[in-house]
Amino acid sequence: MANEEKPKQKMGFTIIKNDPTDGHKGYGIGSLSLENVSPVILDVEEKTAIVDVGAMHARSDVERGIKFTTDRADSEGGKNYWLIWVTIDHKEDGAYFAGVSACEMVVNREKRRGYKILADHVNKMDKSMKRHILVDHMDEASKKVLANFLQTHNNDMWLRSDEKLRQDLV
Repeated sequence: MANEEKPKQKMGFTIIKNDPTDGHKGYGIGSLSLENVSPVILDVEEKTAIVDVGAMHARSDVERGIKFTTDRADSEGGKNYWLIWVTIDHKEDGAYFAGVSACEMVVNREKRRGYKILADHVNKMDKSMKRHILVDHMDEASKKVLANFLQTHNNDMWLRSDEKLRQDLV
């Protein structure tokens, strides 16, 4: 196919670091910076939480090698996880956990199948970036694990965070 025949590529969703415009009004306007968002994977059974940056592109250690569907029956008997989007922002007195939202995920390693709703994961990441706290649908044990993780990660940030986050998790 000659260059003249190739279809023009459309400008897709762009994820970049730092200020996308950097003072100009041209290329990059409308791009999304995920610099202050971190994905935390919480293992419900093991009661552990870790930051896994691979989850930004659905390539966390938990997700690798798994075919995900929106049918819970495909991953029956699997392990339950929470993918928690944590957004950090700054106040005059320092950084704080500004947005925290949790998404459900089930992984059955034996079947190499998993359950998650990708649209929910994307929407919850967006909510976190917009400084929403959405953790009320989590089970109580997982809430405690997440609260402990955030406190031990940086207690000052925990204390500067919105009271709603501390109330919803404790």
